Amino acid sequence: MVTWGRSREVAVDAKYVSARDVVTSSHSGVFSPRPQQNNRGLRRDRERVAISIWKMSHTGGRSFVEVICEKYSPENFPYRRGMGIGIHTSAGPQGSPVKARLNLPTILVLDGCGITTAGKESDIAAFCSHVSELDLSDNNLQDWYEISKIVSNLAKLTFLNLTSNPLIEASLDSACAASFSRIQRLVLNNTKVSWETVHVLLQELSGLEELFLCFNNYRAVSLSSCSYPSLRLLHITDNNLTDWAEVHKLGQMFPGLDTLILANNNLTSITDSQGTLARLFQNLRSINLHNSGLSSWDDIDKLKAFPKLEEVRLLGIPLLQSYSEEERRKLIIARLPSVTVLNGSKVAGERIDAERFFIRYHINHPDEELPDRFPTSAVCA
Repeated sequence: MVTWGRSREVAVDAKYVSARDVVTSSHSGVFSPRPQQNNRGLRRDRERVAISIWKMSHTGGRSFVEVICEKYSPENFPYRRGMGIGIHTSAGPQGSPVKARLNLPTILVLDGCGITTAGKESDIAAFCSHVSELDLSDNNLQDWYEISKIVSNLAKLTFLNLTSNPLIEASLDSACAASFSRIQRLVLNNTKVSWETVHVLLQELSGLEELFLCFNNYRAVSLSSCSYPSLRLLHITDNNLTDWAEVHKLGQMFPGLDTLILANNNLTSITDSQGTLARLFQNLRSINLHNSGLSSWDDIDKLKAFPKLEEVRLLGIPLLQSYSEEERRKLIIARLPSVTVLNGSKVAGERIDAERFFIRYHINHPDEELPDRFPTSAVCA
């Protein structure tokens, strides 16, 4: 999952489907599974209709327990399947609050189900202790305490998606945040969650590797006195960051960053020196600056300062608007000698031609801004 480009087999809605858990610069953070076509179409269609009818009839405030009990009830899914193939039920203890004991998939998708509360914690523990990934996007969870009651009873949970739950007013204390300590990937897109809350979570999530903070209307980054070296991937696209000083703070807080996705922020310039960039982003391998406000070749040249940089995305920036697509690619490749992937395409085999083009271009355009180091590979080739 960021940019998450992995395909996985996801157990959802009583069937296994292939889903792309991709978050791009224009993605809302809601992961929508795509059903596979197969020769059991009629049965699948019946199940799909049952799911749609169930969702449409349960859009009000519901508890997490109510939703899983009703969504995965035998009445909605009458077709019994074997272990590991779908959902099956076995008889529950006498007096159980539900008609049958449910065996839920390890990847549980409950998006858009109108969930507002957790429900009975003992039922959550009984039904969901094996769940490793939980998608609660597009619900109406507004209280971290209710979310913590769900998460604390999912002993194997490592991925949590809370996209588009209204958490702007929700406060979180460290005791409550401790329930999230096992989470390794956390999606908080379009929650409008405060930086104060983010810091409380970060202090408890010592193993957090991936964090998504897109569409949260951030104009600034709140700097913490602590650093969080475990974080490898940060998506903070589609906010209102304009000053590189805010990115500087991210480097201070997350020294282990491998991938930084800054697309759709109007960052106008990279104001740090190359020495500062090298110190703050020692492990950065990939950076996405799509649709930023960069307008100077000096900003592009500064990307060379990242010691481990291999991948860059630079579409939609003002600097490149006057160039053709071919000119853009060749001029950028020539200026960034360590980059092996540009805008999603491998550079292999293009570098010498790009550097020759760069030399010819600047001979014909002597007024254009030159880098501090002139490409030499093409000259020596």
